[in-house]
Parts: sequence; C-alpha cells; structure tokens
Amino acid sequence: MEAAASSFRGIERVCPVFVGREDLLALARRREAAALDGRGGLLLIAGEAGIGKSRLMEEVVALGSARRLHADAYADDRETPGMLLLGIAASLAEAGDGPAAERIRGLVLRGDPTMAAPEDPTTRSTRRRLLVAELASTLATVLVLPTILALEDVHWADQLALDVLRRVAAAVRERPSLLVATFRTQDPEVAEEATAWRLELVGHRLAEEVRPVRLDAAGVARMLAAIRGTEASAEEVARLHAVSDGIPLHVEELVAGGSDGAPETVAAAVLSRTRGLSPSSAAVLEAAAVIGREFDTRLLAVVVGDELDRAAREAALDDLAGQHFLVRTAAGSYDFRHALIRDAVYSAVPSARRRILHGRVVDAGAVLSDALLSLHSERAGRAREAYALARRAAERASALSAHREAADLYRRAQRTMPLAVTGRDRAELLRRLGAELAAVDANREAEAEFARAVELYHAAGADREAAAVVPALVAARHLLGADYPARVAAIRSALGWIDGDETAEGVHVRGRLLAAQAAAAMLERRLDDGRRVAEEARGLLTDEADRIGVDATLGSVLVFAGEGEPAWELLRTAAEEGAAHGREEAAARAYRMLGSSASVLLQYDRGAGWLADGIAYAERIERWNDAHYLTAHLAHVRWATGELAAAAELAGHALADGRGGITTEVTALHVLGYCALSSGDLPRAEEVLLRAEAIGERMQELQRLSPALWGLAETALLSGDHVAAIRYCERGAAESHRVEDSAYVFPFALTGVRAYLAAGDVAGARTWLERVGVLVGRRSIPGTESALQHAAGVLALRERRPGDAKELLQSASAGWDGIGRWWEGTQALLDRAECARRTRSPAEAAALLAEAAARSRGSVLQGRVDELAARLAEGVEPTTLSAREREVAVRIAGGATNREIAAALHIAPKTVSTHVEHILAKLGASRRSEIAAWAAERGA
Repeated sequence: MEAAASSFRGIERVCPVFVGREDLLALARRREAAALDGRGGLLLIAGEAGIGKSRLMEEVVALGSARRLHADAYADDRETPGMLLLGIAASLAEAGDGPAAERIRGLVLRGDPTMAAPEDPTTRSTRRRLLVAELASTLATVLVLPTILALEDVHWADQLALDVLRRVAAAVRERPSLLVATFRTQDPEVAEEATAWRLELVGHRLAEEVRPVRLDAAGVARMLAAIRGTEASAEEVARLHAVSDGIPLHVEELVAGGSDGAPETVAAAVLSRTRGLSPSSAAVLEAAAVIGREFDTRLLAVVVGDELDRAAREAALDDLAGQHFLVRTAAGSYDFRHALIRDAVYSAVPSARRRILHGRVVDAGAVLSDALLSLHSERAGRAREAYALARRAAERASALSAHREAADLYRRAQRTMPLAVTGRDRAELLRRLGAELAAVDANREAEAEFARAVELYHAAGADREAAAVVPALVAARHLLGADYPARVAAIRSALGWIDGDETAEGVHVRGRLLAAQAAAAMLERRLDDGRRVAEEARGLLTDEADRIGVDATLGSVLVFAGEGEPAWELLRTAAEEGAAHGREEAAARAYRMLGSSASVLLQYDRGAGWLADGIAYAERIERWNDAHYLTAHLAHVRWATGELAAAAELAGHALADGRGGITTEVTALHVLGYCALSSGDLPRAEEVLLRAEAIGERMQELQRLSPALWGLAETALLSGDHVAAIRYCERGAAESHRVEDSAYVFPFALTGVRAYLAAGDVAGARTWLERVGVLVGRRSIPGTESALQHAAGVLALRERRPGDAKELLQSASAGWDGIGRWWEGTQALLDRAECARRTRSPAEAAALLAEAAARSRGSVLQGRVDELAARLAEGVEPTTLSAREREVAVRIAGGATNREIAAALHIAPKTVSTHVEHILAKLGASRRSEIAAWAAERGA
C-alpha cells in the first residue's frame, strides 16, 4: 500500500483522495463558512462502522482557517466522568490556551472548590448541574475565538461529557465556531443514553446530522486507483465491491492484504494481515490493543516489557504505521487507525497474554483514571486491586450524579469483591448499587439489589440499616407493579425491625418508613390512611428535605379529600419552600403533586399557573423528567379548557421528550386520546387509550387507569357501542369504590347516565346516578357536583320532567363554565337547548345552540349541534293522540289507575289498557310516569 497524504492531525491517510462524499463535504463547507460568520453549530457525522465518518471529519477540518482542536472518545471511557472533556483540555493546552485547559481539568478531576461537599442526593444533583454549567460556560468562552472542534467517536463519550456538549451545542449557535463529531450507529454496544443524546440534539435542531452512504462500484474503482496509482480491472472492482459492500475501511483492508481470499468482514481482513507481521511488530500490536487508547512510547515500553529493546520497539512502530495498523499523531503519540482494527487485534490476543499485558498497564502507573485502572486490574485477574479502585471510582461518579457510570463501577466492585469483605460492607455496596440503578430507571435491577442488601444487613444483625433500605425497595417495587397491600406489608415489617429503637437514627428511619407508607396510600388514593400516617411521620422527621416531602404528600392527600384552601396552601408552600432552600428533589416532587392535583381536581385556572411555575423550575434545575411530566398535565389542562390544538402539541412533546418516564407517558396518552375523541377520530382515540389502559393496569394505580377507562367509555358512547360504554363506566366506578375515591369517578356520572339511556334502560340510569352520586358526594370536591347535576338533568329530560331538567342543567352549565371545563360545558348547552326545544321555547333554544356551535367548532360535538339545529328548524310536531287518548293521558297525569279511569269515562278497564298501550307507543315511552310527564309539559 503506497503512502498517502496526511490529515490535519498529521496522520497518514491510506487513500489520498476523498471519494464519493462530495455533496456532504460541500454541505460541511457551507456550515463552516456560516460558523466563521458567527452562526456556529454542531455537525454530527453519523453512520455504521467503517463507512468513512472520520475521513469526512478530517476533510472538513483539514482545510479550515479557524483554530483546530481535537479529542477522541474510547469504548472504556464511559465509566469515567469527563474523559472526553479531558481530551479537549489536552488539545487546548497544545494550542496554547493553558488557563482554559487547566480550568476544565480542575473541574473534571477535582470539582469546583466553591461547591458544597456532596452530602445527600439533592446536593449531589445540584453540584452536578452546576459543574455541567461551569464546564459548558468555559467551553463556550473558548469558542468565542474562531475554532473547529473535532470530536471522534462521541458514541463512546461519558454522560458528563454528553451533558456538557448538549449545552455547548446551544451556545455555539452564537459563536464563530463549528463542532464536528462522529457518531457510530447500528452498534448494539452503543449506550442508549448516547443514542438518546444524538436523537434529542437532532430533534431539537441543536445539531445537524449527515450520514455517509456506502460506495458504489465506481467509488470503489476510484479508491483502488488512488491507492495503487493504477486502474483496476472491471472484474476486480466488481469483486471487491461485492465483498466489501462498499464500506471504505473494508476496501482499504482488502487492498492492503491483497485481494486473494477476499475476507468477508473488516475483522477477518485485519487478522489476515496480522499473520504477515514480524514477531516484534505482532508483540507491539498486541500491547497497543490491550492499552486500548492513544499511547506514548514510555507506556508502550512498560507494557511490552523486556521482550523488546528500544530499537526493536521503534522499528515495530514504524512497520505498523507503514502498514496502516497504527497512526502517528502530530504530537508524537500513537493510536489505531480505526477502532475496528483495534477490536479485531484485541479479540485475537490469547487470554493468558491479555492478563499479563493488562497487569503491565496497571503497573506502568499511567495517568489513567481509577475507573480505567480498575478495568485493567479486573482483566488482569487482580481482583483485590480492581475492587478497591472500582469502589473509589464509583463513589466519585456518584458524587457527580453520574449514575450509570457509578452503577457499572459498583457492578465491577461486586464482581471482584474479596471474600474477606464483611456482610455489612457487602450490603452497603448493594444498597449503593441499587440507588444508582434506581436513578436511571433500571427498576427491576434496582429492586433485586435492594432486596439482597436488606437480606445481608439482616444476616449481619444490622436491622436499622436494613429498615432504612425498605423505602427505596418499596418505591422500586411500586414501579414494577407491586400492589398496595404488598408494599405496605413490607413497610410494616421494617417498622417491626426497629420497634423500640429510640435512638435519633432509629426515629429518623421510622419517620422515613411512615413517609413512604403515606406516599403509597396517597398514590392509591387511600386518603384517610394517607392522612393519618403522614401526620405521624411529620412529627418524627426533622430533616428539611424529608419534612418538605411529607408535607407534599399530606397536602396532596388533603386536596383530594376535599379539604379546600388550607390543603392547597400546604402543597404550594412545600413546593416553594423546597425551591427557595435548594431542596431540589423535594421541591420538584412537590411541584409535580401541586400541578397534577390541580389538573385532576378541576383547578384549571391557577393550576395552569402552578404547572408553568413547576415546568420552569424543573427546567432551571435540569430535572427533565419532572418537566416532561408537568408538561403532560399542562396538556390535560389545555384539553379540559378547550384548547385542543395546544393540548395535542404539548402532549406530543411530553411523549416524545419524556422517553422512559412511565407516568409522563400514560398522562400524555390520556390527553392524546381525549384530543382524538374530541376531534372525532374515534379509532385513533381507542388505540391510544387502550395503550394507556395497559399501562394503568400494569401500575395498578387509580390515577393512571381511571382516566383511560373514562376516555374509552366516551369513545364507545360516541361510536354507538352502548354496551362497551356501560362496561367501562362500571369498571371505572368499581376501581374508585375500592379506594373510596371521588376525584376520578365524577366524569363517569354523566357518561354512565347517557350510556344507560342510549341502551333504553332508564331505571339503570337512575340506579347508576345514585351509586356514583354516593362516591362523588363523599369528598365534596369543588366542581364535581356539576357532574351530578348534569347527569340528573339529562335523566329528568328523558323522564319528561322539563322543569326539573331545566333547573338542573342551568346549574350544571354554570358550574362547568365557572371552572372552565369545555367538554361537559358544551354538552350542557346542547342539553339545555334540547330542553328549551321540547318546552316550545325556540328563541331560547336557538341562543343556546348558537353558543354551543361557537364552542364546538372543529370538534365531534359539532355533529350534535347540527342535529339539534335540524330538529329545531322542523318545529314542534303536533301530538297524534286521539281525543279519547288525551283524556286517558290527563287522568294518568292525575294519578288515576286504569280501573278509576274506566269508571270515570264509562268504558271497560280492558279498553283503558288498550288506550294506554297506544299512548305509550305513540309517545315512544315505556312507563306511565312518562305519559304523565308528557301531559304536564302541555299543561294538562
């Protein structure tokens, strides 16, 4: 293979010309020009391994006039917070910007000395957020000067680096600089978080993505000609194109190894080339693969050991660079030309040889992080060293809220734990591991670690420590679908373990257990139990964050119990005090409860304000899951108040952005289902609400399940499936009855009455209203009485009691309008218009109909408006009863029996029965009371 041109890093290229990506290069050039004009950005070059991402990045950077910085990420970096940032710092130092380099190094390695020590999760979260902000600010300041920052293999970057780059991507849009990063797709080893980072940046237009495609046969021919200096035959081009699939790296490896045999993968092509290496070159190549990252000659000398002298090592490095296994950078260090080459070589190193070489990396005392040294120690079979290093690295990662990195390191510590470690220490490690897993929503794994920690604490006689783990264990089991009795049983057992422990620590643990039980009761809407236990917990907890947490629980319980303004004030104060005192986790939870409770409990006006405050707070402290959850509830408020387009947009954003948050997902699905049924897209409504129902079933929480059941009942009713509507209503009522709920059952009152009446079961409607009315009336939540009045008004209208119907419907209509609820409020106008039509008040009916038409425009309710308008235009039909039938009807209205009517009219009782049957048929009625109502309407 002939020598080629060099890249901006001083690395020799295999193919001296850039083949087949001219359009992408032209786009990159335009972005570079825009950046130098002050409109910077982040350009992601994404694609499969070997497709030419690095080469495209080099072409973009090589000819630029701006300052050039560069940093690489490696597969083993993900366990060490800030590794990519340290690479950027090294590049800054080489470019002469020592102060910025030292600032970044200091922040990553030591943290900001002005920040408080990480004493608890809230403090750690705050510290992490401030650290990210400071690192991003430092980088943004660096990018004030025209700069091209090239980042290689960002898919391997650690979470801290990704978080910083997310902020920098926003800031660079107002800088004369361009970030260019390569990202490998279609690789199962790439972390989900890295892929989510990429999708978020592209989706929010904080990054632009280009994707190189495979070369066609003509592109392969151009590569061959450029590498060899001669044209290849058509047959060889066709064969190489077929074997390489147009992947440039594979083409280069095939050409380097000779085209005979044509290995089918890059790894096979690489290994076929290694068989021709000298023993010295093979030994150096194995050592380089075990080091696993860019290295200098000093480190190489230690890892190779006494096997080769300096001259042999240098000759081997020249040989490997000449054959394009390794590349020599401008700084004089070495690295593999491509990660796939490194992976292929490492896979072929015998396991015994690997252990020796990994041990030498540890012994070299290289400037590597504890996390990387623990990895090499583990692979060297030196468990005791790996354990100590992994524990230390995990604790540092946890202090930075680098939860996934900490979890991976605690797992390594778990794997390499010496037998001499005590049971209490083993339990503590598992508790910490469970906490990190829970923080990244790995709830099944977290539950297993928490449960094992409890067992080990018990076995070690540490009952108080075991009890202290139970709230976290119960929280994980809740997210996995454990029912309320099981969760409470676990908490009560833990309380038994510390019965009689009156130490300060024991009282604190008891208070936290009771707070967890109160929270479980609150989520289950067992309000009386929740109130009693929360008040008990409140008397035991002295920590500010714990107190705010239990106040939020108690406030939520009280507002659902219908306690009114004092309850809302307690909940609001918990949120605002938590925010004011820096208790971020407690404040965010309180805002969640405040906003979601207002959304559910018909407090739409001020609820919208509280939700906006909560979203702003969550975004400010970068608790994105909380922000997405609150956004989903704000979407519900928008739907409830008739802002359907805004509701759908907000719910869509919450669903897309809140990936992984199950409570956000189910709430957003509720709203999207309601929006679909409101617009008349009933198949879509059913599809979405069935998804929500499945989640609610899995979570076994009324607040997740009941809204889906009501939406499905409304959808079935609009579809004409009265049987399904009744079934969903009955199930919803049963779920609320189970926990004596009022807040979630109230909308079923009206839906159920309509469903029973549509099925022709007036008695069933009356019974239904009585049953649901008991549930709704139990808590007297403001606004819910409108549902009972509305349902009673619809029933009175069907039973031909227009006076009662009018009064009830007017009251319900005023109630719905008072809280701003659009769906039922519009239907109340339609029901009042129908009542006016039946009582021969066409002007009143027309006015009500016009108001309903304005509210229902563009919704499924427009159909009801049109139907009622048509009936109103037809006028009131004269009755078709005969004179004798009218006389019978009047007597029925007076309460006379058939025998009494027969005596009064001097006809046979059997004749009266016949008249009654005819009257019922003509009026479309089913019982005598409806005949009486008809007669009363006409003043008889």
